[in-house]
Order: sequence, then structure tokens, then C-alpha cells
Amino acid sequence: MSESTKIPVVRKELLFPFIAITSLFFLWGIANDLTNPMVSAFKKVMPELSNFEAALVQLAFYGGYATMAIPAAIFIRRYSYKKGILLGLVLYAIGAFLFYPAAAYEAFGFFLASLYILTFGLAFLETTSNPFILSMGDPETATRRLNLSQAFNPMGSLLGMLVAQLFVIQSLRSDDYSSEAYAALGQVEKAAIRENDLGVISYPYIALGILVVVILLIIMFTKFPVFREESKMSLKTSFRKLMGNRHYYEGVIAQAFYVGAQIMCWTFIFQYVDHLNESREAGAQLTATWYNMAAMIFFLSGRWICTWLMKFVKAPKLMLYFALAGVLFCSGAILLPGMLGLYSLVAVSGCMSLMFPTIYGIALKGMGDEAKLGSAGLVMAIVGGALMPPLQASILDWGGPGFSDVQIAGSIPEVKFSFILPLICLAAVAIYSFRSRAVVDESAA
Repeated sequence: MSESTKIPVVRKELLFPFIAITSLFFLWGIANDLTNPMVSAFKKVMPELSNFEAALVQLAFYGGYATMAIPAAIFIRRYSYKKGILLGLVLYAIGAFLFYPAAAYEAFGFFLASLYILTFGLAFLETTSNPFILSMGDPETATRRLNLSQAFNPMGSLLGMLVAQLFVIQSLRSDDYSSEAYAALGQVEKAAIRENDLGVISYPYIALGILVVVILLIIMFTKFPVFREESKMSLKTSFRKLMGNRHYYEGVIAQAFYVGAQIMCWTFIFQYVDHLNESREAGAQLTATWYNMAAMIFFLSGRWICTWLMKFVKAPKLMLYFALAGVLFCSGAILLPGMLGLYSLVAVSGCMSLMFPTIYGIALKGMGDEAKLGSAGLVMAIVGGALMPPLQASILDWGGPGFSDVQIAGSIPEVKFSFILPLICLAAVAIYSFRSRAVVDESAA
């Protein structure tokens, strides 16, 4: 056991600020997993959308990270972590409240714009909160500290999933009809159903906006520590130093692949379950949200377990084992029949649990002032969650609007084959883990 096990993850005098910032991880977890089921929801409410068009929800949501991450880093370099957090919360609330006029106008593009603005705020929060947590204590426990904070993110995700299932998916009137029955309805009936369902989609976001305003007021009146920083470098110097750090720029690439894998698994589990339901009787239909929540419980459990395991095992080595297991379970989701494939897909989430904070910690290890700009690059990497889902959706569209219009290799429906993309992404994370195994980490045994 290393000497780092004797160093506290969070010192007592920093405990309350640590809790305040950690609450933000919970907050953006709600938005992330409230949004994942919306791809399926919009497809049901607006049947004229293709699978690819519905997946633009994720392009808008995660594209906001890529757009705003560097501006966020520049802002906090000039001002402070706290001001960056406050601005992020303001943008978050604005995007959430814009769902009200979006529902009134019944325009899919308006919903996409609302999500895009909302994630401007999330980009500020993530660019700010992650390095802030890393700085709140001894560098030897930085990655463990970030894993601990990130463990509260899936708690918010579970709440987001629960809200999506109980207050959105179960309340959609358009989900009560088969495609043929819905098409047979009159225009007046369709218009009434559409108006109701778009309102149902908007309500949780409006409530979330109110919660964000409450947290904004709490943060505004909370006193945070001011850490003495090294002399600031110019942006050009910081960028040059970052690009000369192999563990950093490879970490950005690995992060993009990881986030892409995560969002694909949590988005298209709904279509995976819909495919299984096609061969089941009406009374034996599966509810996708419950399996998505099971995946999140695996994810949450993995976060806590890995935070403990890092006391004894180097973080890159531990991540390598988990990434290889993720590749194996993705293979199971593709190749195994029926419920075995679904169980394998759920298990992938447990394997992904440590990846985001661990990649973050490895990539930013040993950085000084350039960590703020470096953080922006890692947040921009979340764009993997914007680009990959539409690509996976395009595989689902190969043979038509169904999920098994085309059989790959004679027996694999396209919805199952589409999980080849998360498999490739997790293989990329495994390669990064292997190449980073020599990094001296605080969790060394």
C-alpha cells in the first residue's frame, strides 16, 4: 500500500466548498440523463423524424460543450472559478426555460436550440468544476478526489432517468398508438396529441430551470477558497505546452471516444429494448428505462468501488482492465440472443464507470496554470457524445425505420450490430490506458 493512502482525500477546512462544488456534478447528471430518452420520445411524438434526425438531440446537447469549452476556460483564467460557475448556472437556467416557448411553437429546431444553450452552461460548469476539485487538496489524491465527486454525477443521472420515465415517457399519448393507428387519426386528433406531448417533454426542463436558479443563489452566497496560482502563461504558451504533452492530447482523444461510447449505450438501449419487444407478447413488454437505470446503478457502484481500488492499483492499469471488459460486454450485446444481449449491454456501464475522471486525472497530472485550458480541451472532447449517436442512428436507418430491417452476417439485426461503435470506442480507451500505464499515479500500489 502506498503512502498516499494516509493523505486525506479532502482536508477538513475544504470540506464544505468541496461539497458545494460536488453538488454541481449531481446537477448536470440530471440534465444528461433526462435528455438521453428524448431521442426516443421525439421520434414517437414526431413520427416524421428519421432515427438520424431524432438523434440530433444528442448533437445539439453535446455540441454545446465543444462550442463553449474554450470560451469558458478563457473566462475563468481572466476572472475566477466562482464567476465561471455562476455564469454556467445562468446559461443552464436560460436553456431550460426556453423549453416553454419551444413547446408552444411546436418546433423541433427550437428544442434543439434550447438544448444547445443549456449545454453552454454545462460546459462552463464542467470546465470549472473538474480542475477546481483537482486543486482542492494534495496532488497525490487528486484523481481519487475527482472520482469521489464524479460518483455523485450518476446519482443525478438516476434522478433524470426516473423523471424521464415517470413524467415524460409514461405520459406521452402518442406512445399509446401503433404507427398504423396513429397514421389513421384525423389531423385535429394528431394536433391535440402533439401539443400535449410536447408540453409533457418541456415540463421537467422548466422545473429543472427553477432548481438551477435555487442552486445559483446558494453558490452566490457561498465563500470559496482562493488558491494561490503560479504566474499565468499566455494562451499561446499554454497551448504549446499542452500539445507537447502526449498524455494530455491522447487523453483528449480517449475522452471523446469514451463519451461517445457512454452516450450511445445510454441512448440506444431504448431502441435495443424496443427491438426485443417486437418478439414479445403485449403483456410481457420490457420497459427500457428500468434497464437504463440498472445500467446507471452499475455505473454508480463502479465509481465508488474504483475510488477505493485506486488506493491499491494504478489508475491506468485499472482502467485498462475495465476497458477490455467493456469491449467483451459490447461483443455480448451484439452477438448474444435476447435477454443475454441486453444484460451484456447493461454491464457495459459498470466498465465505463471510472473512465471520465480517470482520463481527466491522467491527462492533467502535474499541470499548473495550463490546467484551465487543458480542462477545456477535455470538456470539448465531450463532443464525442454529439457525433457518435447520429452515426449509430444512421446504422439503424440502413434498411428503413425499423430495428431489424437488415440482418448483418445473416443473423445480426442492425440495432444490435450498431453497438460495434461503442466497442470500437472502448477499445480506443484501452489503448490509451495501456500507453499511460507508466504515469506515476497517486493510486500506485
